[in-house]
Amino acid sequence: MKQFKTLLIAAIAFLGAQTINAQAKVAHVDTYEILTKMPAMIDAQNQLKKLSETYDKEYKTLVDEYQAKIKKYDTESTTVSEAVNQTRTTEVQDMIKRINEYKETAQNDLQKKETELMKPLQEKIKTSIQKVGKAKGYQYIMNAENLLLADGPDLTADVKKDLGF
Repeated sequence: MKQFKTLLIAAIAFLGAQTINAQAKVAHVDTYEILTKMPAMIDAQNQLKKLSETYDKEYKTLVDEYQAKIKKYDTESTTVSEAVNQTRTTEVQDMIKRINEYKETAQNDLQKKETELMKPLQEKIKTSIQKVGKAKGYQYIMNAENLLLADGPDLTADVKKDLGF
């Protein structure tokens, strides 16, 4: 009898949870579309592009300098002493190391800058989604780009409007 009561309570709880889930209002939003169309995102992309071009230019300068030295050292290698060639070999290896370090530092800086620019935009979108969702009475809002089937209201336009574009 005690087991029957426990089983009955568990069944009632399960059916109650199913009823609650069936009544939950669910919508979706395409955050990728919102993010790519945001004016602030376009500004962020332009900043990143400009910074990337600056790093690329400096990297190219370093590589050009390296190639010029290699060419010069190759043509002079037979006319200078072994000690000079050893010194030049060490110098070239140091240049390679500096070029690689520069490239790595530039990539890290670009990633940091991207994160720095993207985080406030993502927070702004998240806040807007929550605001629109609450105003329209939705308990769950899914990201449309991760859904295989997005059968429900699409709040993308409402979120864009809330964000001012």
